[in-house]
Amino acid sequence: METRIANIAFVAFVAFVTHPAPVNASPRQKWTENSIIFQSIMNIKMTKTTQSTAQLLVTCMVDAIYPQVGTAVKSILNKNGCEMKFPPQQTCCAQPAFNAGFLKQARAIARHTIDVFTNTAGPVVVPSGSCTDMIVHHYPELLKSDPVYSLKAKKLSERTFEFTQFLVDKLGLTNIGANYNGRATYHPCCHGLRNLNLVRQPSTLLDNVKDLEQVALPCAEDCCGFGGLFSLRMSEISGAMLDKKLNHVEESGANVLIAGDVGCIMHMKGGLRRRGSNIQVKHIAEILNDCH
Repeated sequence: METRIANIAFVAFVAFVTHPAPVNASPRQKWTENSIIFQSIMNIKMTKTTQSTAQLLVTCMVDAIYPQVGTAVKSILNKNGCEMKFPPQQTCCAQPAFNAGFLKQARAIARHTIDVFTNTAGPVVVPSGSCTDMIVHHYPELLKSDPVYSLKAKKLSERTFEFTQFLVDKLGLTNIGANYNGRATYHPCCHGLRNLNLVRQPSTLLDNVKDLEQVALPCAEDCCGFGGLFSLRMSEISGAMLDKKLNHVEESGANVLIAGDVGCIMHMKGGLRRRGSNIQVKHIAEILNDCH
């Protein structure tokens, strides 16, 4: 029953965040400007001389469910001389609609996202491998026949980077001075691992976190079972995959599970809570932002 309620809530959430809005649409823009993430991000100040500017595409689930991840991303980059901007007109990247086969709606949302970020400068940073993959790989394909947006989609894809990818590959950062006391294991989320080849980047960053003991996750590359709409349409298979993943997490002996996509984090955290487990589940940005 609890899983069913969570699925219904997720469907409602997807329906809400995938509704496209024009750049000057007041209802959605006002919602974004009043969101927790918008207000908290705007309050984070630079601590180093600005060397560059980047745009934060916060993702729907970070904004609505895990705003601390967005503030951690901005805090880390601000501390390292990269001023993060937050275009308030941004909405969904269109991934849920695209995955569900609603290509017309996905194109409308993609065009809106392109319009929002075309009017900005610098790289676009995304704390999610799946949303990054959507923009980098699927936008150009989705809009390849659009005479107005095909080139715009390609240009946006070329300046969009997943968070750890941006830190290591673009800024050249490997040690950002993080300190986290815990015994951790890392789950490589599918889109980041398979479509963006995010292996070296998160590993390098975690290797340099002081006091963080890392332990191997058995069958680490196996999917956690989330997969967005997959967890709704095939909930029994999704649940079985989750159980297998959590068995491996518990087998690792870790007291904190780290991942790079909040959809997977929500899925695994819910499963651990239903087991009565005390294992924490955190986004890698939360670990890297811990300097105590």
